Amino acid sequence: MSISESAAPVTEGPPSQTKGSPLQLGAGTATRRRPALSPSRAGDFKQCPLLYRFRAVDRLPEAPSRAQVKGTVVHAALETLFGLPAAERVPERAVDLVHPSWERMLAETPELIDLVPAEERQGFLDEARSLVTAYYGLEDPTRFEAESCELRVETELADGVLLRGFVDRIDVAPTGEVRVVDYKTGRAPREMSESKALFQMKFYALVLLRTRGIVPAQLRLLYLASGIVLTYAPDEDELLRFERTLSAIWKAILTAGATGDFRPKPSRLCDWCDHKALCPSFGGTPPPYPGWPEGPAEETPAFEEIVE
Repeated sequence: MSISESAAPVTEGPPSQTKGSPLQLGAGTATRRRPALSPSRAGDFKQCPLLYRFRAVDRLPEAPSRAQVKGTVVHAALETLFGLPAAERVPERAVDLVHPSWERMLAETPELIDLVPAEERQGFLDEARSLVTAYYGLEDPTRFEAESCELRVETELADGVLLRGFVDRIDVAPTGEVRVVDYKTGRAPREMSESKALFQMKFYALVLLRTRGIVPAQLRLLYLASGIVLTYAPDEDELLRFERTLSAIWKAILTAGATGDFRPKPSRLCDWCDHKALCPSFGGTPPPYPGWPEGPAEETPAFEEIVE
């Protein structure tokens, strides 16, 4: 493995459930479906088991942030860009895709308009355009074709762990090597956060191993705001060890799910938690535990999974 700067039946889901899909302001509780394990859900449980419960079991609504909405606009614009002929994927055309992407989001989720007041809208869209422009400092999209964009992939491991990820782009070289690319609209992680980025890259590599039977030659995280590329070259033995790590996380989740014993894990991240008022560590009371969901696997991603 190197990182640098510059089973059961498997499926690859339809592109309709993507990072460019309508944003969810609330997960809802009408149908309680079996949770899947995604990079964000695994990260939630490691960060705070009670946060995992609120998001994956209780499915409490969370309002997206302005930064998340902006990230989704950028993802949607880049997805549309790769639907154009290669010669047309020039910076000027890409920038022109930002406003239509925003308008489509508003048509699908009108309440997002409240996040960006009219007097701030031009600045918001200019920020998104700047991120799209910055993309061209990292890649030249006129020089290659993407095999797929905004693809949902999932697989169920032999021990029943349902993995699901949302991959921004998959490229396949003429010689057959597979490259997975993920866009990040936030700043590149500092050393303390790099392990989270590496966790996500390993997750995608494992899903590709199980869905296609191949180890991706390269995974790239493009940090548009920083102009930094993190590159990860996985190997199969490492991915098999990582698979065991995911199974252990899922076993711990199921143990907590059987009893409802999802304990809070206070940290500095609590200041940004939407559910702080319900947390016992801060004098709150969680809602009654509804029991572990046993229905069919959930189909709709939570918002933070869309823009992760």
